Amino acid sequence: MKKGALIKPPALRRGDGVGIVSPAGPVREAQLHDGIKHLESSGFEVHMAPHVYAKGEYLAGEDPLRLADLHAMFLSPEIKAIFCSRGGYGSLRLLDRLDYHLVRKHPKILVGFSDITALLMALYHQGGLVTFHGPMVVNLASIRSSSWTHLCGVLCENHPVTLRYKEGTVLSEGRGVGPLLGGNMSLICHLLGTPFFPSLKGAILCLEDRGEPSYRLDRMWTHLAQAGQLQDLAGVVVGQYVDCGDMSAFHGQLEHRFAGIGIPVVTGFPMGHGSDNLAFPLGIQAELNTEQMTLRTLEPHLL
Repeated sequence: MKKGALIKPPALRRGDGVGIVSPAGPVREAQLHDGIKHLESSGFEVHMAPHVYAKGEYLAGEDPLRLADLHAMFLSPEIKAIFCSRGGYGSLRLLDRLDYHLVRKHPKILVGFSDITALLMALYHQGGLVTFHGPMVVNLASIRSSSWTHLCGVLCENHPVTLRYKEGTVLSEGRGVGPLLGGNMSLICHLLGTPFFPSLKGAILCLEDRGEPSYRLDRMWTHLAQAGQLQDLAGVVVGQYVDCGDMSAFHGQLEHRFAGIGIPVVTGFPMGHGSDNLAFPLGIQAELNTEQMTLRTLEPHLL
């Protein structure tokens, strides 16, 4: 994070207005119907950005329209949290035109994952804002009820967030403490070398991805290692790698990369593109503990 205090958004309450934006790929109304009903039935008042259903070739409308929707949601006094409709591709294109000063003046909850990783990391690094890696509107009706309950708790309650990974695999034992950062592995690699990529020194790095064959994953791990991004971490949390081929080969890559590095490394964590997608705040100090099989935050993440 750039110099300055970490900015924590106000907690969400039942009855609050929540905004839906499409900063990346296009989405159809039918794809969001169930997710919107899910939000409304949980007591939130849903406000759609004007260009949510805009469509270009592979983007949800032109860049200025997507950017305007995002800025408007941060400015609106009615909106207390912003949910991204879906991922896909396109968030990266907005980073050099985002008004980070506006975000700092009007901090709000922003939730998303996958391609939205670009926004989450940039708003943390350039704006100092705590952001939230978690399900998008298109996912809300398909995730497990426990993931939705957990998401509501993370956004509405200022208690420590504890994530348990009892079904995960410990590749390297230990305890690590540091800011919780990360998201989609492909986006993390594409952010490297830009002004929107925060330092990972001393961080607990969480990664997930989908549809990447073994050689591409190997290339990304190699990229991160050769860029010096793996050597000073406090811990590594590997989430779900869905449709990514042979998982035994993937674990072999991880064992090769982190052999003898002396930090805790766990895999199979319930985050990412599967039905278990537990939300967590980015930028908050956290502890990864392989003895207790937990990842937990160590400070409040909301006001």
